[in-house]
Parts: sequence; C-alpha cells; structure tokens
Amino acid sequence: MLIDVISVCTCPEFQLDLEFKNGERRRFDMRPLLSIKPWNRVAAPAIFNRARADYGTVVWPGEIDIAPETLYDDSVPFGKQ
Repeated sequence: MLIDVISVCTCPEFQLDLEFKNGERRRFDMRPLLSIKPWNRVAAPAIFNRARADYGTVVWPGEIDIAPETLYDDSVPFGKQ
C-alpha cells in the first residue's frame, strides 16, 4: 500500500513529524539511518532541517529522499488521529 506524505516538520534529535494523505500523523526517527548512504549527507542539523514533502515523500536538497513505505512502516502514531 502506498501512502503519500503530505507534510513534514523536522524536530530535535533528527525526528520527522509526518502527516500522511490518509490523515494519520506519525513520528519517524532518522537517527538509525544517518550513518548509511545517502542519508549520511543529511546528518547535519542545518541540512536535515531543510526536509520538505514532495512527490508523496520526504526529500532533501541533493536529490536525497526516503521511501514513503519506510516512513510509514517504521514510524509511530502521535497526536490526535
């Protein structure tokens, strides 16, 4: 199942607060990925904080993105559902 990301907010400690097209709000922890290519290129807060929602997922400058399925499957619900 493909669930598009419609908005993203970066949070301290390399967390992403995500809103999905189905209305769910979920939190994704990027820390485990930051030592792996290509995400090691967003390991600096100044770059990490430039995340934006585009094409149904989260993207960063330099053509770095992450699969929306990963964002959904490896995130936890938060806030009002």
